Amino acid sequence: MNGRTVLERFPAGGPRGSWPAEEFAHARRLEGLPAEVVMDLATDTFLVIVRGAEGGGDVTA
Repeated sequence: MNGRTVLERFPAGGPRGSWPAEEFAHARRLEGLPAEVVMDLATDTFLVIVRGAEGGGDVTA
């Protein structure tokens, strides 16, 4: 599948901004997942995603 798996969502309006999302993504990278943080403007959230992942999770195009 040529999509993304969303691992976690973090509200953009939080007092620490993207830090919680960046910390979560960093922890996943230490586990071997190529996690990255992207901004979903439609929902005003930071998403921690893995690109091109197959199976499991919340997949979007």
